[in-house]
Amino acid sequence: MAETTITVRDNGPYIVRGEFTVVDAEGKAFEKKEVVALCRCGHSATKPFCDGAHQREGFSSAPRAGQS
Repeated sequence: MAETTITVRDNGPYIVRGEFTVVDAEGKAFEKKEVVALCRCGHSATKPFCDGAHQREGFSSAPRAGQS
């Protein structure tokens, strides 16, 4: 099985790569892709996917591993 990674982009979305399924609250799967960008800012018109709204809204978040 291929490794799945989730990368937190500074001031942007989560980038998910590998083998995974994104499902909604009812358990229905979205179209499968090898790479998706998931919204973190809450302003995307295509939630749960990113549409670049974080840039327009000035979203700011740059967490680092190991920080509490």
